[in-house]
Amino acid sequence: MYLEELRTLLARHARSDWSTAIDGVRISRVDRADPPTPSMSGTVLAVIAQGAKRLALGDRVYEYGAGQYLVASVDLPVTGQFTQAGPEQPALGFGLALEPSAVAELLMRAGPADTPRSGSGAPSGIAVSDAPPAMLDAVVRLLRLLDEPRDRAVLAPLVKREILWRLITGEQGAAVRQLGLADSGLSHVSRAVRWIREHYAEPFRVEDVARLAGMSVSAFYRHFQAVTAMSPIQFQKQIRLQEARLLLATHPGDVTGVGHRVGYDNPSQFSREYRRQFGAPPSRDAARLRDGVGAPAGVLP
Repeated sequence: MYLEELRTLLARHARSDWSTAIDGVRISRVDRADPPTPSMSGTVLAVIAQGAKRLALGDRVYEYGAGQYLVASVDLPVTGQFTQAGPEQPALGFGLALEPSAVAELLMRAGPADTPRSGSGAPSGIAVSDAPPAMLDAVVRLLRLLDEPRDRAVLAPLVKREILWRLITGEQGAAVRQLGLADSGLSHVSRAVRWIREHYAEPFRVEDVARLAGMSVSAFYRHFQAVTAMSPIQFQKQIRLQEARLLLATHPGDVTGVGHRVGYDNPSQFSREYRRQFGAPPSRDAARLRDGVGAPAGVLP
């Protein structure tokens, strides 16, 4: 019942840039199944109403389709591919940005018995579940407000809080709850992820990043691998290659310069790792990007 109305609302309000009149809410409509493409996940709740998608994070693969949601609690380098999308039945999805401050506020308002007990350790940064009826109901009510501008400013924040609460108390709530806890394992890893993203072109020692994250080296390795499905050095390589691809879209003739800017001193190594990641050498992939092939698919379905 909820999915049918959700499809109708998403199809009616989808824009080419995926934006909406509600802050933090995006709507996607995809009319074709493209090859796998890399992007950053963001911290987001993504609900699919129609179609299906496959997402890879390190050596983990997630598949989600109509009536399911994916939650990304850390901004991670992923590779996404729509597996069910066409002009007659496009993939339709809803996305809601997850803000740590909003999660923290709800946790402070809730009593100790109102949220499930979290397990020890850091949860995976990405997880998939079936969307419960209460969550789908709240998503539908939020999207209805796109047709009710007079009510939107007052009611949209309330419904967004309800969706977040359903997520916090749901099957994947452990990861989302840690997003709002300043001293959680997930928060420590997120701090390291931010640092690596901001300094991706610089060499670093894992011991130094572990210290910055406030963890012992052994605990840092364990938690980082659990959240990201990668080692810190593998994560840095993923960020370097994705940044190189973005730069090549605007500087296609400067492969050596782009490789150096993202931290590669050896052009042969840069070309080899780039080809392994994207399936073509830098110069050829830059030509594909100019032709509009392989645009990032992201997490939002």
